[in-house]
Amino acid sequence: MDLIGELRILWVAVVAYVLAGSIAIFGVLLKKRPERTVLGLMVVGLVLHTVAIGLRWQRLDHGPFVTMFEILSSNVWSLMLAFSIAYWRLPAIRPVAAIVMPILFTMMGWLMTVSPGETHLPPTYHTVWLFIHIGFGKVFLGAVLVAVGLSGVILIRRDGRPDAWFHRLPESARLSELSYRCMAIGFVFETLMLIAGAIWAQDAWGRYWDWDPLETWAFITWLIVGISLHARLTFNLSPRLGAWLVIGVFVAAFLTFFGVPFLSQTPHQGAV
Repeated sequence: MDLIGELRILWVAVVAYVLAGSIAIFGVLLKKRPERTVLGLMVVGLVLHTVAIGLRWQRLDHGPFVTMFEILSSNVWSLMLAFSIAYWRLPAIRPVAAIVMPILFTMMGWLMTVSPGETHLPPTYHTVWLFIHIGFGKVFLGAVLVAVGLSGVILIRRDGRPDAWFHRLPESARLSELSYRCMAIGFVFETLMLIAGAIWAQDAWGRYWDWDPLETWAFITWLIVGISLHARLTFNLSPRLGAWLVIGVFVAAFLTFFGVPFLSQTPHQGAV
């Protein structure tokens, strides 16, 4: 199949995602529970998106690792997969889709504005450590996305108690605990991502760490996650302050994943 066919499948997948998110948002606003429909549309979108990525991978003989289009597409896929699993396995937090899906809509909109142009795979990407490094990074960002959804609900509430829109969700203190459990999972996988990335760097450039902009920002993000978890365990932070810390982690991670690699002129141009 050619590029046009792949793009058509991808856009149908995006439509399924948008329908799922829109129904989830209206379900919260109207106090309805269209959860099976939302999950079904998520699964349909993921299946079609997987097909589109697979066809491109087969045609170009490399994974979605190089261009901004490929990286955005693969991250929309991985984030949707992570949230779909959370949506399926944790029914109690399903209304959080009204917060998470608009974030993903932004990434989908960005994806639609980027050229789907093709390029070759750099020689430094021909290693299994690239797949391991990217896989850990995607789990990290997926865990943080779920934490952001929970934190968004905390920030919308005024007094920390269930309100009209999110009345089925627990109180903010419980949401804060769940959010930081997600952050702890993310911290483990970001640590593994950095270790795998260092091994890849040794194979690719003959050094484990060189403090180039991407490595520096990745380390800063790791520090921010670690500091936020330490503060949560050490100090009696309010749910709202904890939620703002989670938002800060997500912003730092987003800049690291989608900003620095494409502004830096160093040899380390990879992103996950």
